[in-house]
Amino acid sequence: MPDEPKTLDPTARPATTTVPGAATAPPGAAVAGDSPARARAQRWTLGLVTVGLVLAALNLRPAITSLGALLEEVSADLHMSGTVAGVLTSVPPLCFAVFGITAPRLARRFGPAAVVCAGMAAIFAGLVLRPFAGGTVGFLAASALALMGIAVSNVLMPVIVKRYFPDRIGSMTGLYSMALALGTSVAAAATVPMTAALGGDWRIGLGVWAAVAALAVLPWLPLVRDRDRATPESGTTAAGSATAAATSATGTTATAAPRITRSRTAWALGCYFGLQATGAYITMGWMPQIFRDSGVPASTAGVLLAVTMVMGVPLAFVIPRLATRMKNQGPIVVALGLCGLAGYTGLFLAPAGGAWIWAVLLGVSNCSFPLALTMIGMRSRTGAGVVRLSAFAQSVGYLISIPGPLLVGVLYQHSGGWGLPIALMGGLMVPQMIVGTLAGRDRTVEDES
Repeated sequence: MPDEPKTLDPTARPATTTVPGAATAPPGAAVAGDSPARARAQRWTLGLVTVGLVLAALNLRPAITSLGALLEEVSADLHMSGTVAGVLTSVPPLCFAVFGITAPRLARRFGPAAVVCAGMAAIFAGLVLRPFAGGTVGFLAASALALMGIAVSNVLMPVIVKRYFPDRIGSMTGLYSMALALGTSVAAAATVPMTAALGGDWRIGLGVWAAVAALAVLPWLPLVRDRDRATPESGTTAAGSATAAATSATGTTATAAPRITRSRTAWALGCYFGLQATGAYITMGWMPQIFRDSGVPASTAGVLLAVTMVMGVPLAFVIPRLATRMKNQGPIVVALGLCGLAGYTGLFLAPAGGAWIWAVLLGVSNCSFPLALTMIGMRSRTGAGVVRLSAFAQSVGYLISIPGPLLVGVLYQHSGGWGLPIALMGGLMVPQMIVGTLAGRDRTVEDES
């Protein structure tokens, strides 16, 4: 009888039956002996996945940054208080924490490509419905629908890369990261001038991004059933998949993976991920308003946010490569934290005078996100450990990040200015550097659990 599977990694490709010593290929990869027609079909699949990855990544942030650029107009029209606007900026991390954790289970049941397709459709539906919301509740509900699609797609993008491009993980992750940063920055910079060009109605300015989301659905439609077709020659059956799922569900693999909650490094990573996410969502939600209140024109404030976001394009390539060459990533954590402290200090003292410098410094600081992902991959020796650590760190992290944007809104409303909120933002950089240094130590969760 065949051996029972020992682990179920949600990022793993379907099992294949092979002769000992024979090479296996990812879905869509050409192998020796393939007919020309099959090889062309495989190349077509990989090309389609590449286009799908880029278009999906472009849609993972505009729902957030486009709103940040028009938050004043939306708040005024829907009669939102500063506290309610703070709740609105807290919705993204809440949705990421709640819905993102369901992505691996959904991927096991329906296949990652099908879930990403559904995620893109949810983003499109949310962005279409949001401008027509009659009040704050409807606006929040439509935003949550779009963010639900972002959450599951965000988690599964690395899974798609590993599934279809196992020999090009670095280059494809770089392409995906670049597209994500590009979509983030373009939405921040273009939303205000585009709204003005289309008549000045914020509803049109936000709704136009639904067209981009609609395009992102198309490449994934032919891939919806690719889970079933990926390795037909392997003899993998639904019964075999169900057996694997049951093996995982009954906990027979528990001894093969570390108990993450017993690891100090895992908790440090979760806290670091949460604090950097807090800074990122405060920046995306509130930075344009900070500049506008200091006298910067609305269109320029959107461009400043775009500058902050676009810093992630080159640094997303540089920082992970540098981090993997170092045994201890603490120095990088501290360097990025000091950039954040300098940026927030500048916002406190002279927000308009040095606006471009502060935007660049905060953009560098926000590159703690790719560093956190890199450290997650380095802090475990096994694939099962990385999956568990990633799920734990991101779930804990997004939960930690939820109160930050809300608290900024409350402080802004009750203090009547940005002094206290900016002091809070800068103050959070200190614990971020401390827990990041702990997470960056040369050890693995297996050593501690």
